[in-house]
Amino acid sequence: MRKNIVAGNWKMNKTLQEGLALATELNAALANVTPNCDVVIGTPFIHLASITAAIDTNKIGVAAENCADKKSGAYTGEVSAEMVASTGAKYVILGHSERRAYYGETSAILKDKVALALENGLTPIFCIGEVLEEREAGKHFDVVKTQIEEALFNLSAEDFGKIILAYEPVWAIGTGKTATPEQAQEMHAFIRKTIADKYGKEVADNTSILYGGSCNAGNAKELFSNPDVDGGLIGGASLKADSFMTIINAF
Repeated sequence: MRKNIVAGNWKMNKTLQEGLALATELNAALANVTPNCDVVIGTPFIHLASITAAIDTNKIGVAAENCADKKSGAYTGEVSAEMVASTGAKYVILGHSERRAYYGETSAILKDKVALALENGLTPIFCIGEVLEEREAGKHFDVVKTQIEEALFNLSAEDFGKIILAYEPVWAIGTGKTATPEQAQEMHAFIRKTIADKYGKEVADNTSILYGGSCNAGNAKELFSNPDVDGGLIGGASLKADSFMTIINAF
């Protein structure tokens, strides 16, 4: 059975002290409850070691927001998958639209990042999604299929089974626009069929596919009620414990 997952992506927000405060507040809120989903927080690199030491990582998984496409060496400023894993983090967000748009990350680069993440025991939360022009031109299915094929379809069925996907319509990130529940379900069902065509129904049925793109406390319940939407990758609404908890409790 695939898991329901609510993952926060803090992006470039929160000082170390602020991040620790948020993580411990969230840890306290979850201390005596068993949510109906896995909970993950994606934090800046400098937070990882401190936060994993400060919380119950059986209750809250910790993700890096990225990792390098190289194993080690003379790559000033980069952080390797091995370094991420050494902090106690168990997840890494890869292929976020902001990384693709602002830092030129291609499918070839992402293929290497995924391989290194898996090699180091990390679970990739792999982001896919179309921009507004692609949606309006009716190319959204082709774009998403290509993103999956080029970066992930080199994997064995066993390794693909370790991936979490996050569909994020780029036109809905931070804009206040959200894909309708019908649009989200339509794309998530398409993604699952794309996986099934490559790896078979069992692998597809066991793949968690999250929705990202202005998912918040007000719309999470409706989005998560779709049969192929297995949770959310949450941006701004993950920066406050109360709004993030409301989303967690939407399951």
